[in-house]
Amino acid sequence: MSGRPREFNDIAVIEAAMDVFWSHGYEGASAQALVERTGLGRGSLYNAFGSKLGLYHEALEHYQQLGIQIQSRILCRPGPVKARLRELMLWGIDIDLDPVKRRGCMAQFAVLERSGTDPKVEQISRVYVARLEQVLCDLFAEGQASGELATCRPARTAARAFLSSYYGLRLLGRSMPERDFLIDTLEGILTSL
Repeated sequence: MSGRPREFNDIAVIEAAMDVFWSHGYEGASAQALVERTGLGRGSLYNAFGSKLGLYHEALEHYQQLGIQIQSRILCRPGPVKARLRELMLWGIDIDLDPVKRRGCMAQFAVLERSGTDPKVEQISRVYVARLEQVLCDLFAEGQASGELATCRPARTAARAFLSSYYGLRLLGRSMPERDFLIDTLEGILTSL
């Protein structure tokens, strides 16, 4: 005989937990905050996800799945390559400077907070970066083929350089949360392509 069926929606719980972890990080997210936000008791949370860490991993994977979908849609639209890259960076700036939440990128903070001690976070992050890198590599190859982007280095190398600049821009938004400053930085990145 199997156990009693779950009486909650896994995705809704994961999204609620994601909100807590995104706002407070893993260490700063209390069990009580997770219980209050998800509406489940501690026993139900732990039975469903094994532990706070198991729930965190599920939330991080979900966050990254949503993020890669949005970023891929931006980058795979028709139009000039630089316009799509600009739109991606503007999307990141808008999230990072959100006047209500100002949370930045959960994926980046997960790596900063947990990568040295949590191999699962490292693995989740590697998959995410590899997926975004591939979308960017395809876009850079397209831009090089059309003559819009320089061809002095391979598309993968150029995509990785851009990826580094993009992540740097996102982190910079935490210490310099000024839109004009970040837009100037964005324009410098695009000019270097």
